[in-house]
Amino acid sequence: MKELKISPIKNGTAIDHIEPGMALKVAKLLGIPEPGTRSTVSIAMFVKSKKMGFKDILKIEDRELKKREVNIISLVSPNASISIIKDEEVIKKLQLALPKTVTGIVRCSNPNCITNRDEPLESEFAVIKEDGVRLRCVYCDRYVNDILESIV
Repeated sequence: MKELKISPIKNGTAIDHIEPGMALKVAKLLGIPEPGTRSTVSIAMFVKSKKMGFKDILKIEDRELKKREVNIISLVSPNASISIIKDEEVIKKLQLALPKTVTGIVRCSNPNCITNRDEPLESEFAVIKEDGVRLRCVYCDRYVNDILESIV
């Protein structure tokens, strides 16, 4: 049986071990495809994996992720790994870990929270790992029900 593979990228970022079925959501959160760019983006979903059973993979040509984007990925898929590629070689590989807090990434669902007022204050959430990832606002103690829907 012939096996199809994703082409390697010359320069850019490969995100591996994304939770199965989440690659399109990760791409959307990263603003992919970017308007006006013609860089190759490869998405593979439900790829067999010895480590996870199944996984998703996202490769983005000519783009390195910002710290904020890495934090977003860690919230959505904490077991993902990120490889930085230069001249078709992996020059750096990061195994994601959940941050203890995230600032300015998620909107608090409490309309009375100080971060939703006219105060110049960014949202800040404690990241809690218990049966998945949970976020608790450090200002009003409200938990986020849906992380994907709350990312700004």
